[in-house]
Amino acid sequence: MASNTPHLFTPLTVRGVTLRNRIAVSPMCQYSSEDGFANDWHVVHLGSRAVGGAAVVFTEATAVTAEGRISAADLGIWKDEHIPGLKRITEFIASQGAIPGIQLAHAGRKASRQVPWIGSHAVSAADGGWQPVAPSAEPFRKGDPTPHELTVAEIGRIVDAFAAAAKRSLAAGFRIVEIHGAHGYLLDEFLSPLANHRNDKYGGAFENRIRLTVEAAQAIRRVWPEDLPLFIRISAQDWAPGGWTLGESVELARRLKPVGVDLVDCSSGGVVPYAKIEIGPGYQVPFAETVRREAGVLTGAVGMITEPTQADEIIAKGQADIVLLAREMLRDPYWPLHAARTLGAEPPVPVQYRRAF
Repeated sequence: MASNTPHLFTPLTVRGVTLRNRIAVSPMCQYSSEDGFANDWHVVHLGSRAVGGAAVVFTEATAVTAEGRISAADLGIWKDEHIPGLKRITEFIASQGAIPGIQLAHAGRKASRQVPWIGSHAVSAADGGWQPVAPSAEPFRKGDPTPHELTVAEIGRIVDAFAAAAKRSLAAGFRIVEIHGAHGYLLDEFLSPLANHRNDKYGGAFENRIRLTVEAAQAIRRVWPEDLPLFIRISAQDWAPGGWTLGESVELARRLKPVGVDLVDCSSGGVVPYAKIEIGPGYQVPFAETVRREAGVLTGAVGMITEPTQADEIIAKGQADIVLLAREMLRDPYWPLHAARTLGAEPPVPVQYRRAF
């Protein structure tokens, strides 16, 4: 690369995968599936972001089991029949020079919800929902259905489901897997003492609360090729007294590195409804910076990153190795192309669009 290339547009190689720049499309739920299947909406939504110049395009949180969906309209990868629809997407993303990534998820006690534009309330079994599962039999908020407290055997089957989903992800053409361990969903529920009140080997002490997350990463790494990256998204802190802390996030990252996790995507919050989150531009960047510095791992920064100079500075200062954009990518699918022009880089414009640039 030229010496004057903006930091945001320098490539990054992780294992055997090279990102053309440091911009990733963050996983964003679309609530547009039936029975977990990808459809034309997903092809256009994800494909347009690859055309727009991002280095990595992640699917939304993709459920590893049917009961692990946030809503009945979530994307899924719990059966082989889901593979062809996803493969159509990955082939197009790759054809545009971007890396197709998938976020594997289980919603835990925040499952069986209505889609947000209707209300996001819990959906009862009588209305087509299902009983959520969780580390402890405690609902996310008052009035929600009480989740089923997972047995040790059931936890083992969920670990197996993450591994099976990773195998399907490979068959579908994905080249990065991200484990969803954030935002109050199942793995995060086990991590946080605010949601995990177990007294067995999956609860109590830090080593016990991280056990499921470590086991899921190990199980995925056993079936995920050595030359392909494995990421994890975490909530770096709960923003609530007595909750998961940034220091615990650093230690978790240290434990996951030898397991084969290559990058920690640092978000925050979501495990309890009463969290007091201090929101502002780049408000979660310090989490990525701390985890990167103290755990010695690659990190991703996410959260109210909107301006090209802001994103470039995050990379230039070594606060994170990539930036992940969500709502800004909804507003502007071609944000990377516009950012390149703003920063004086050569935009990765598809040949079909070059006359406009």
